[in-house]
Amino acid sequence: MKPALSDRKPRYPRAWQELPAGDDLKYIVESALEDISRKMFGYHLMKLGDLSCQVDMPHCPIKHIINVTDQEKTTSGLAALSHELPFLENSIDAVLLAHELDFAQDPHQILREVDRVLMPNGYVAIIGFSPVSVAGFLKYLPVNPKQILHDARFFSSMRIKDWLHLLGFEVIEHHHLLFSELFFERRVNPLGRWQVWCKKYLPIFSSMYLIVGKKRVLPLSLIKARWKPKPKFSAVGASMRTGEVNLVKKNLL
Repeated sequence: MKPALSDRKPRYPRAWQELPAGDDLKYIVESALEDISRKMFGYHLMKLGDLSCQVDMPHCPIKHIINVTDQEKTTSGLAALSHELPFLENSIDAVLLAHELDFAQDPHQILREVDRVLMPNGYVAIIGFSPVSVAGFLKYLPVNPKQILHDARFFSSMRIKDWLHLLGFEVIEHHHLLFSELFFERRVNPLGRWQVWCKKYLPIFSSMYLIVGKKRVLPLSLIKARWKPKPKFSAVGASMRTGEVNLVKKNLL
């Protein structure tokens, strides 16, 4: 297993159209987030990265959306690095990471920053490419060598879950979104027979996945109960043995 920290910075896609069948991928991601976004509550939703900022979530109850990109000249968001977020601790209610970890040099630091700024019981939604797929296999072959997917990290869903568990997140949902070779840049029909059949019988070989985690925080000290439990059995005030002792004392006197 390759380390998460990379020696070189991978190429970063600025738009979904730079990915093969990018418009179809964006539509699949938005469809998968439709039901999940309804469960997100709070005041602030952060979309981290260029691809995340372009994902529409109209059904999300959180109306204040913060788009964070590393582009200095941005008119629709905040210019900042994903591994150095300019937010206070416990200030964000939900975070979206659409392939942000796939094209990151240090994905661990990004998740640590997300954990720092996310409020307790806050949500994080992560979309990534799976190495256990046809696309993950073609990544290591000279197929369309200029394709930006060759720079994608392709972290497995199990590895992402391990990272989330180490940070104290509870993985509440895991979805298999796409079954495609991707590198041949063919159009993808999410409702096609091939997609439906693979999702039913071969979900582990999906090319793209969605993982939703919820931040859990344990209290630093145990809260002691103010009431004291009463025993189910209570002894009678005067027992037979006590009565016999008192009778002996009277006879002696």
